[in-house]
Amino acid sequence: MKNTRETAFQVIYKVLEEGEYSHLVLAKALREEQDAEKRDRAFVTRLVEGTLERQITIDYILNQVSKTPVKKMKPVIRTILRLSVYQLLYMDSVPDSAVCNEAVKLVKAKGLQGLSGFANGVLRSVARNREQWNADSFYPDKKQNPAKYLSVRYSLTEWLCSYFVKEYGTEKAEQIAEGSLRNPKTTIRCNTARMTKEELTERLRQQGVTVEDGLYASDALYISGYDTLEKIPEFAEGLFQVQDESSMLVAQLAGLKKADLVLDVCSAPGGKALHAANLLECLGGGTVVSRDVSEKKTTLIKENADRLKAGNISIQVADATHLDERMIEKADVVIADLPCSGIGIMAKKPEIRCRMTAEQQKELVKLQKQMLAVVHRYVKPGGILMYSTCTINKEENEENAKEICEAYGFSPALEAESVPEALRGGIQEGGWLQLLPGVHACDGFFIARLKKER
Repeated sequence: MKNTRETAFQVIYKVLEEGEYSHLVLAKALREEQDAEKRDRAFVTRLVEGTLERQITIDYILNQVSKTPVKKMKPVIRTILRLSVYQLLYMDSVPDSAVCNEAVKLVKAKGLQGLSGFANGVLRSVARNREQWNADSFYPDKKQNPAKYLSVRYSLTEWLCSYFVKEYGTEKAEQIAEGSLRNPKTTIRCNTARMTKEELTERLRQQGVTVEDGLYASDALYISGYDTLEKIPEFAEGLFQVQDESSMLVAQLAGLKKADLVLDVCSAPGGKALHAANLLECLGGGTVVSRDVSEKKTTLIKENADRLKAGNISIQVADATHLDERMIEKADVVIADLPCSGIGIMAKKPEIRCRMTAEQQKELVKLQKQMLAVVHRYVKPGGILMYSTCTINKEENEENAKEICEAYGFSPALEAESVPEALRGGIQEGGWLQLLPGVHACDGFFIARLKKER
């Protein structure tokens, strides 16, 4: 790799200064450097993900030592300082002198020689006062202002921390905040239509991959210690799909039966639809219709379907806000995993920590209601609507589930015995499942299984 810090700089700059999505930009950068040493790509990944994840904390520290506030710095300098502070405070393997020297080189390479002394001075001040940044007394007072404390300590926007404290109390709010930090393990779903989980485990271990059983979903495994997914033959052969256990539970809890017609209305990249197709194939029959709003999104579904060799899935471009009269009361199961604030998956998409606002969240609730007013009509009488989101916001979750029941003639139909025992504490009074990061060992996720009564 030509220059690991330059690569990391480019990715972080595009995410924080140009508003691009971290998982897409990082994946593209790593694909372009796929022949680089494993350790170099791992360094870039850690540096990018860590800097984005800890941005609020890093900015708080920079504002203590710099006379120029972070907001008023030149974007290039701001980005270089952020990735450098992350190395100083969170990557013990990198010497302080190397961090400072490489930062100065990067500043000069960007044509900002006149600011190299400023960058060097700020970073050396951060390094000298490392013990101060690690002390509990550095953070805002937890008792007086728990939301501000959580915001700086765990690098989350303050409005979000205020919401956590209000809804869950300070202790559980801290669990959630801590759980929003990245888990180094990758969760995969075995394609059981082609291979058993035990057989896949053995094959992966022969490749030198560390494999552990999942905790909740029946087809889940945790893997670590691999280079890239593309270099694992079993991935290319379609023997597994990357998918969080919380997401796997949607199809697992749907209660699919042989010959069911399943409609997934917001499907890309296709994890739940393909899991449903997998389960139906194992049952001996059934069809999945997988839809999303654009050809770009449905192309992602098709790529995964082709790799997994799923033959019982039809992929279509369709807008979930527009009624398709041909599908009215045709589906045995409708999966409605709708666009949401993503607060439950901040560990995977760290820019959400700083980018999502309360106003955006309110707009998403409106969109969810608009979609639900349409897609509930596709469920046949006695059929099931699986409503899910990857957030932990009550307005997006249980309040929407209540409205579906009251306005559209559905009733909660989640059977407690079908929920993994370790998750039954997440079943809410209304009859739906709310998973919380830090409390449960998976993404934050909401699942409501609703039966159409009229």
